[in-house]
Amino acid sequence: MFDLDNSYFRELEGLYQPWRGDAVPAPRVLLFNHRLAGSLGLPDGLDSPEGARFLCGMEIAEGCTPLAQAYAGHQFGGFSPQLGDGRALLLGELLDEKGHRWDLHLKGSGATPFSRGGDGKAALGPMVREFVISEAMHALGIPTTRSLAVITTGEQVQRQEGAQPGAVLARVAASHLRVGTFQYAAVHHGPEGVRRLADYAIGRHDPDLAGREDRYLALLERVIERQAGLVASWMAVGFVHGVMNTDNMTLSGETIDYGPCAFVDAWDPATVFSSIDHQGRYALGNQPKILQWNLARFAETLLPLLHDEEEHALRLATERIEAVPELYRAAWLERIRRKLGLGDARETDAALIEDLFGLLSRQQADLTLAFRHLAAAAEGKPDAFLGLFEAPEAAREWLDRWHARLAQTDTPPGQRGAVLRRVNPLYIPRNHKVEEALGALVEMGDPLPLEKLLEAVTDPFSERPGLEAFSRPAPPEFAEEYCTFCGT
Repeated sequence: MFDLDNSYFRELEGLYQPWRGDAVPAPRVLLFNHRLAGSLGLPDGLDSPEGARFLCGMEIAEGCTPLAQAYAGHQFGGFSPQLGDGRALLLGELLDEKGHRWDLHLKGSGATPFSRGGDGKAALGPMVREFVISEAMHALGIPTTRSLAVITTGEQVQRQEGAQPGAVLARVAASHLRVGTFQYAAVHHGPEGVRRLADYAIGRHDPDLAGREDRYLALLERVIERQAGLVASWMAVGFVHGVMNTDNMTLSGETIDYGPCAFVDAWDPATVFSSIDHQGRYALGNQPKILQWNLARFAETLLPLLHDEEEHALRLATERIEAVPELYRAAWLERIRRKLGLGDARETDAALIEDLFGLLSRQQADLTLAFRHLAAAAEGKPDAFLGLFEAPEAAREWLDRWHARLAQTDTPPGQRGAVLRRVNPLYIPRNHKVEEALGALVEMGDPLPLEKLLEAVTDPFSERPGLEAFSRPAPPEFAEEYCTFCGT
């Protein structure tokens, strides 16, 4: 179909197994991201029958060496020294017009040497779910892997809930380097293996660090900065990843592996959606703590590279990891300040922001609508915002404080509403609408609910008639019982 490079194959021997996707009976492109394909300069025809065979891993481009990546990881706190792509393949790397390198990666393409007894397949529902959520995240401005296509395979896969239609997801990422990749290199290849991987990561993501004497410490700092910003962005929109294992934390700072993820309606830090997170390790409010914990595991792999003296290396790493909470907090405050229409930082902003989230939590007000309705409140119409609260007196008092703070900004009063609508989405992938769309597609073959959902969430800031249902929170009876599954 087109040329693919594979620097991972050339430069990181020992961190992968060459492999090919399974043959499937009837591959067909169900969803195709034409906008993404165009931005990558991909040729026409990938949504054809021939393209379907390529995108599910059946047919390999000339010179292409697909592979399953090896990695380790802490899963719910327990360390597994060998995980790896158990149902995924890296087909190769695309080079766009600017010379940027992008992984073309498949999920659900069949068993690999890392499958650990699994079938390596994927069911249609979870792959469509990742397509929807990842593209919604991109539209929200949150770094993420992108979904290029969902290909149905014409076969059934067996899952706990019964036979499901099979599918493969083709996705694109700046890379699939993970904290778990470094953990694998440290365990299986020692400091020199980690050095080789770190040099590759620097060349891929931070080429300006190459040649610097302190490049490995600087790499740690860059990854910390990217991940702190990523988790702050999650928290600003109420996104719960659900499985923040170290093998799901990328060096690129992209969100990866949309399994048991979901968005909250009401702001509740204890929210857990994953069916297997019985202790709430990856609850909404725990995500910043897990961020620091995962980054500490990354720093551990780099210790031999940071300094020849172990004690000095440990001190360097510890200083950076101990700074993570403050870096995260600064990133989060900056994002919420923007969502409130505030300009330069003021000392009083933190209290104003924390009081708003306390108010949202106590009264279980809808997070997305609360911020969206601030646009109307800035224009002198507070009723929609106040109507989200059962006891609006406290909300009215908070609004008065916010208006006073808004008056200190440089934004003219007549422009404040428009500014707020540009940064506060009206449409997110509401859990009940996602499930409704997936059910209609998988169970009845009806694509219309999915098409309307994608229409809403891929342009989340612009209000359009006919999409009102996608701005409303789930009915209480749905929200109380809702949980998600990893899809394996």
